[in-house]
Amino acid sequence: MATRGGEILTKEQRLEFTSLAGSISEEEIAAYYTLSSADIEIVNRHRRDHNRLGFALQLCMLRHPGWPLSIVKEIPARVLGYVAGQIGADPCTYQLYWQREATALEHMDEIRQQYGYKVFDKQMSMALSEILISGAMENGNSMHLINLAISVLRKNMVILPGMSTIESIVWESRKDAEEKIYGFINGCLADVQKTKLDELLTLKDGSKTKLAWLKEAPKNFSPESFLKIMERLECVRELGLEINRKNIHPNRLAQLSRMGEKYDAQALLRFGAQKRYAFLVIYLLDLSQNLVDYAVEIHDRQMMNLETKGRSQQNEIQKQNGKTLNEKVIIFSALVKALSKAKYEGADPYAAIELSVMPWDSLVASGQEAEKLARPIDYDYIDLIQGKYPVLRRYAPTLLKRLTFKAAQSSEPLIKAIELLNGLNDSNKRGVPKNTPTDFLPDRWKKYAVNSDGTINRRYYEIAVLEELKNSIRSGDISVEGSRKHRDFDEYLLSKEEWELAKSAGSTLAVSEIFEDFLIERQEALSRRIKWVNENLRGLDGVTLRDSEIHIKRLEKSTPDGAKEYSRSIYRLLPNVKLADLLMDVANWTGFLEQFSHASTGRLPGQDEKETLIITLIAMGTNIGLFKMGSSTDGISYNQMANAAQWRLYDDALSRAQSVLVNFLHRQPLSCYWGDGSASSSDGMRVVTAVPTLHGEHNPHYGSERGATIYRFVSDQYSSFYAKVI
Repeated sequence: MATRGGEILTKEQRLEFTSLAGSISEEEIAAYYTLSSADIEIVNRHRRDHNRLGFALQLCMLRHPGWPLSIVKEIPARVLGYVAGQIGADPCTYQLYWQREATALEHMDEIRQQYGYKVFDKQMSMALSEILISGAMENGNSMHLINLAISVLRKNMVILPGMSTIESIVWESRKDAEEKIYGFINGCLADVQKTKLDELLTLKDGSKTKLAWLKEAPKNFSPESFLKIMERLECVRELGLEINRKNIHPNRLAQLSRMGEKYDAQALLRFGAQKRYAFLVIYLLDLSQNLVDYAVEIHDRQMMNLETKGRSQQNEIQKQNGKTLNEKVIIFSALVKALSKAKYEGADPYAAIELSVMPWDSLVASGQEAEKLARPIDYDYIDLIQGKYPVLRRYAPTLLKRLTFKAAQSSEPLIKAIELLNGLNDSNKRGVPKNTPTDFLPDRWKKYAVNSDGTINRRYYEIAVLEELKNSIRSGDISVEGSRKHRDFDEYLLSKEEWELAKSAGSTLAVSEIFEDFLIERQEALSRRIKWVNENLRGLDGVTLRDSEIHIKRLEKSTPDGAKEYSRSIYRLLPNVKLADLLMDVANWTGFLEQFSHASTGRLPGQDEKETLIITLIAMGTNIGLFKMGSSTDGISYNQMANAAQWRLYDDALSRAQSVLVNFLHRQPLSCYWGDGSASSSDGMRVVTAVPTLHGEHNPHYGSERGATIYRFVSDQYSSFYAKVI
């Protein structure tokens, strides 16, 4: 929110709204400033070229950008020439138009009468405020609201007032929307809960606040980290926060959560009570989901680590006993040869063994030794991980007790097994009843968990339950209550009440609501495709049918050999420019830096802040780091870059900037040669983590340092950016 009397934009930004860009394209000139025959007839009612040209320009400016000509004073020469050419006037005469301002006012009144343009008055201001309040309830971004206000006024053919007036209305509307949101959230809180929220902001043990303790991220995936996460989760749950999040737009929820995350306790205490509680409540609700996800991920990694250690131990046994095993294989081979020879010659097999292989006692001893070295017939490692059971027991009871799991029908036996283990843990019983559900166990686990007499091996059974729980959560067969990543699939869909409301409003599905009808439609569509392929197969270029199989010809190299040298010659023509200067030029062309509004105040970056943003983006994008970049850059310190990264380069802003860049590229004529948008580019980046983190691991491919690998997918069709940390 702006801090001074409704000011949102800088002086330069106001000029950008009320002036025509010098880089306006020919398509935009044709779209906005082409006069119809009726327009030209009205224009030609006036005498003298400068009056006709002035009248025409007044009309064009009201259509776009929407302000009177008195506000949009500087008209680009190309626009002036285009409008003058349509009415047969000399562009140079435009300078004479403003010698008599009364004429311009008379022309404005005439345009209002002829075309129905309205003056911005108090009634329109109130109507616009209602629209903006509704828009601000969904998106509090200042630029979005300003553009919405301008769009609404243009649609209603209202002459745009000064930018300061629009800013003031936007500022007040956003303030009213925030008060409504804050009021709704605070209305869901009891006085006891507010007291507990205030306690989060007081120092704990004289060193840190409880809020700072809650914000601490897990450093690794150990059982101790799991227990610490569950301790924080219980602390949040004890607050009993319940907000109907559907009453607040997701954009607003994300903004409030981001504020709660970025502000420390001292900064939150400076806010009013309603604003402070709103930030805290939404952030803590999101934090609760994150903590559940952290807990599930730690369990996932614990089970993966268990499997890895089992395989490694089996491989190590193989290495250590390699020589002995080879000896046993040689003895076995010799034994088979001796027995085969004895059978063929009708000789005594025992004598043949002692004669050709080794003495009988030595053979028996060798067999006993081989029995100790033997691994299961399916060469599985499950028998080796039983010793890791105590590690799992350090956190498994808490996992099964504190997290609530919901299963699809196929996974209900697993849920019953979890309930059984919870009962055994609560009663401190060790034995597992014989009627314990085992249908969900794969065969590889069942032969270890279920003894030959039908009794249950507690250790193997519990490990198997934890393993299947991990797999079922991954597949989506089991959801975790309170999770964001692993929530119930139905939560992604419209509720029955929402769907009935949507249907009553006239919404319809693009497919049949009856599954059988949908299946028939899909089968018919598939049959049509197969029939078309069958009829046109012989005419398809590069496609042949051999032995009832479709073969597609491999693509041949289409780039000529001389293209590489031609490419190099083009690159040699490019000037040698600094990366920062190049990015600043791109920012001026596209305006992508305008998306980095301040996370707290909503203010757009000024010119001096833009330079800091460019350097910060380079430091982060090239993996140089803010500290090294600050040490090697004059005029921009580490503190400035750290502040920019914290308050301006948040996820939503980066996504918006990405979309601006991609959409700008789409508008370039060259982009039509890139394809239809079905292709994509992908790459990855390794980020070294100096401190222990949940995702920071050793990867031999990248050296010995601990780090995280970020995989990025950029689609030119959807203008979107996805990142996943592995």
